[in-house]
Amino acid sequence: MSNAPMRIVSLLPSTTEIVCALGLEDALVGITHECDFPPSVVDKPRLTSSRISHETMTSREIDHAVRTNLDGHGSIYDLDENRLRELKPDLILTQELCEVCAVSYKTVERAARMFAADVQVVSLEPNTIGDIFENIRLVGKLTGRKSEADRLVGELNRRLDRVKESTAQVDHRPRTLMLEWLEPAFAPGHWVPEQVELAGGDHGFGRAGQRSVTTTAKEITAYAPEVIVLIPCGYYKEDVLRQLPGANLPKGWNDLPAVKAGEVWATDATSYFSRPGPRVVEGVEILARILHPEIFGPPESSHAVRVASDLMESMKS
Repeated sequence: MSNAPMRIVSLLPSTTEIVCALGLEDALVGITHECDFPPSVVDKPRLTSSRISHETMTSREIDHAVRTNLDGHGSIYDLDENRLRELKPDLILTQELCEVCAVSYKTVERAARMFAADVQVVSLEPNTIGDIFENIRLVGKLTGRKSEADRLVGELNRRLDRVKESTAQVDHRPRTLMLEWLEPAFAPGHWVPEQVELAGGDHGFGRAGQRSVTTTAKEITAYAPEVIVLIPCGYYKEDVLRQLPGANLPKGWNDLPAVKAGEVWATDATSYFSRPGPRVVEGVEILARILHPEIFGPPESSHAVRVASDLMESMKS
């Protein structure tokens, strides 16, 4: 058996974060174009690129481009197969769950099989916070870092327990709308409703453990959210604030209780809500500050900011 260090390729920003959290950054030989945390990974070889741009396209344009590509059985991502071959990885971490989130699993598997029969391609499929923690343990097992993974999951659970204990007896759980896309509006799924519940909010809008889905102005109005947190998938809060003036928000938006009360927030969705990695726990802690500042204190401006009313316009027709 070879004693050479393991060579890992991560084709998900979340698995890049997991690998580094387990102390394996030096073993990481290839990443995606979106991997940016921890900051020390940014100079590693990038193996993917995207055909759409959050910087130059509107929320609606991105949605149209994604649907057009996927409906035509294409992909919005490209994989540099030659570079992947040159890197000679032992382990490739990817996913099958969402073709909007990463390069196609079939593309990765085909490319891997073309150059090495013994390379291990592992697909991680988290739908809940518990699944995310199990993924951390699996990566630990695959890389010989089981004890480190157990310690990390233990600490993450302790942090969640501290928040949960503090919110267990709150008198009021605000109706909380986590908007996963601006135009069209998407209701949250996967682990996000869990994050809301742990943070002391009402998590009735959305489907825990399932895919996020489009929602309607009628559904949003009926829910009458008291707090709205904007978490468009893949966006940083600066992206959210830049996109808002040009977005047609659902009809009746300005009449929602949260909008009237100035309780609309922009956050780093990419960092704390979109990626199924260790920082979803920090997302819970940020939400707890938004929902219950009387217990936790207000959120830091680097984590979440109130959205000025003049940035938001509802659909007029």
